[in-house]
Amino acid sequence: MTEPIIRPATLTDDPALADLDRRTWSPLHAVTARPRPAGPFFDDRSRPDGLLLAEVDGAVAGYIRLGNPTPLPSNAHVRQIQGLVVDDRVRGRGVARALLGAAYEEARRQGAIRITLRVLGHNTPARRLYASEGFAVEGVLPGEFLLAGEYVDDVLMGRPL
Repeated sequence: MTEPIIRPATLTDDPALADLDRRTWSPLHAVTARPRPAGPFFDDRSRPDGLLLAEVDGAVAGYIRLGNPTPLPSNAHVRQIQGLVVDDRVRGRGVARALLGAAYEEARRQGAIRITLRVLGHNTPARRLYASEGFAVEGVLPGEFLLAGEYVDDVLMGRPL
């Protein structure tokens, strides 16, 4: 496997991102319904802005969405990771870390000094990854989501940039 190439997403990436989302959807990390079999990735609420994707050997292998946690000017120094997905075929090969590194760089470029995220309490692999990247648990919303018949905590994590 070659090193991942990280680049901003464009509207032309829609089919590959939609396919990736359908193949990787799991109640381990998703709080939304399973993606439609033939639906688009981008829509009126979700545009390419703030989405970085990883390509490995010429194919989309993952993405990370970076956004503002709130529209408030007093919160403008913070960016939030609003999704991180890696194709199972390249899992464990540094794609997630490359995407995180690119997100930190982009957040700093935008003037952020802090980055946050939310992760499901039962998603142990993601929580381990984030902790190894310097994220600390800053709060827990117990039983925030009902997924597959079980109440799951929403874990808030953050770190300085």
